[in-house]
Amino acid sequence: MRHRTSFVVVPGSRAMRLRALGLAVAMLGVAPVQAQEAPSVKDRVVSDPVLVPMQRAATRASAGRLQLAAQPGEVDANPRLVIRLTNGFIFNPATQRYDKVRLRSYVAEGAPSNAFTPFVAPTIVTRPGDTVRVSLDNQLKPEPDCKPSNINTPHCFNSTNLHSHGLWVSPSGNSDNVLITIRPKVAFEYEYNIPATHPAGTFWYHPHLHGSTALQVSSGMAGALIIRGERPPTPVATGDIDTLLRNDDGSAYRERIVLLQQVAYACRENPDAPTSPIRKNPDGTWACGENDIGTIENYDQLGFGTWGPSGRYTSINGQIMPRFTGAVAGRVERWRNIHAGIRDSVNLQFVRMRPSANPLSLRTLKSHAKWIAQNCTGEPLTQFEIASDGLTHAKAIQRTATLLQPGYRSDLLMVFPEAGEYCVIDGNLPAASSVSGEPESRRLLGTVAVGAGEPVKGEPQDWLQSRLVASAERWMPDDVKARVIADLNDGLQLQAFLPHPTIADGELTPGGGQSVEFNIAGGKFMVNGEAYDPAQARDLVLGNVEEWKLTSLAGSHPFHIHVNPFQVSRILDPKGVDVSVPGSGDPDYDGTKGIWKDTLFVKGGYTLYVRTRYQRYIGEYVLHCHILDHEDQGMMQNVRVLLPDGQGGAVGNGHH
Repeated sequence: MRHRTSFVVVPGSRAMRLRALGLAVAMLGVAPVQAQEAPSVKDRVVSDPVLVPMQRAATRASAGRLQLAAQPGEVDANPRLVIRLTNGFIFNPATQRYDKVRLRSYVAEGAPSNAFTPFVAPTIVTRPGDTVRVSLDNQLKPEPDCKPSNINTPHCFNSTNLHSHGLWVSPSGNSDNVLITIRPKVAFEYEYNIPATHPAGTFWYHPHLHGSTALQVSSGMAGALIIRGERPPTPVATGDIDTLLRNDDGSAYRERIVLLQQVAYACRENPDAPTSPIRKNPDGTWACGENDIGTIENYDQLGFGTWGPSGRYTSINGQIMPRFTGAVAGRVERWRNIHAGIRDSVNLQFVRMRPSANPLSLRTLKSHAKWIAQNCTGEPLTQFEIASDGLTHAKAIQRTATLLQPGYRSDLLMVFPEAGEYCVIDGNLPAASSVSGEPESRRLLGTVAVGAGEPVKGEPQDWLQSRLVASAERWMPDDVKARVIADLNDGLQLQAFLPHPTIADGELTPGGGQSVEFNIAGGKFMVNGEAYDPAQARDLVLGNVEEWKLTSLAGSHPFHIHVNPFQVSRILDPKGVDVSVPGSGDPDYDGTKGIWKDTLFVKGGYTLYVRTRYQRYIGEYVLHCHILDHEDQGMMQNVRVLLPDGQGGAVGNGHH
């Protein structure tokens, strides 16, 4: 039985219910300038991401599911997103005021307007076995002459489509089809039939029209897509990690959606000419006066070497250097981190902050390293990663920094050991680990206010382990309880919650194998020596299992493929050493052997081997670099999954 999905709007101080469809809201052209003033610079509290369970029919309580305790704000609606230019504000630490901006955005029909953070798309929350319908109404200005002579020249900035990043759904028709174009003044409904066997996890959605993807995503057109799971493990099948991460009353652990974005807005010398020079400060950073309006209308704001010198900041849920509230010492929280940016790597760390520190004193990115050294003086907190790209690990990965590349997701279990303020830091990175190709110094992303609770005693792993074991004692079915507890006591193993079985050597299809080589040469962005050609596709056969070899000849690039995720087999550094094994010390790959992902950073000089199964779906989709301006300029390739012909080959399109 299919059910409609919940739809939750997370920007603002609380979850906002969708009103009835047809509510009177402005849907055409540019949203009017908000009457209210920009918020106070001291009022930068990041919103709590409330994940709302679906309204379910009584039959959903059967079949061995463990229902999570209901939460307020349930909505039974199919989301309708209007795409339009929206006026709003983004805080600028350099001036200690809010810059006015006008950017493309998703506007949820019926949702109250929010001038503070309008550039964070609503969060869609659903479950395996459900149907998600997302209606897009493109109300941007028509562009009658937007077809360039070269398809790999950025173009058609007001045309769009939608990609459900990481979902295991059909790539055809009106499902996760990124090969269609939704022109201005056209409405279209996407429908994702999520399999009953789909993993629960953290996914996201964003535009994916070749030529305009980077510009629209950088405008803030991105949102979380959470699949909640209620399937406990059984003696013969794995279950959803959600069924373990529960409090004594049955509610889920406190969750935070952390949507990281890089909104590269700029003000022009001539506001009416998007190709006129960007207005700059004496130090070269981008300037916007009190009466200017920042926009994103040109790819000179998005290309290589632009983000760092711009002086712009990575935002969290639409806020610059915000404050997280509501944390309690000793309480386990689940941080669902989503890198929805396009131009900067994020090395996520949490460090205790000196009580007298004042984040408002930070005015330039250059001052961050010194400020952090003076005020973020504790040891980095231990993070426990339980999933990457929405897919649960076989064992929690323990570290003090989590490196997020564009397109990555990371589910972390966090425990703040005592009350006080904590720094959320984007840590140092060597050039080889940065999508910019340059070393990155430390920056402050935000702060966390932690209230009094139960101070952590002993080692963080022991503390977390004891709470997960207690949860397993209370909530796991009797026929798997002992096994789950034994795994947890053995280094926080999560074998009972794996989304996919490991791909063994013997499962690989004989004679199969694929290669992807990224390169930039002669002004071309290429995959396997060719820039993107929509008339060409790599043919694969449904049911085959293959190993892929990923390399890069120029720079480093996040590899992303739609529909079918992949499992890391081995990653060889330039000396041929496998750095995917635990303890390798490589900031990108340490401990990645065996994990499942849909996006993976390919460092120059490294050779990556991943394995994947072509399951369930036929049709055409894409693989590409997730530095999205690289994708828009040609670093993409179509992939076509065909039915087998019964003789070791495939049946092509047409009637034969």
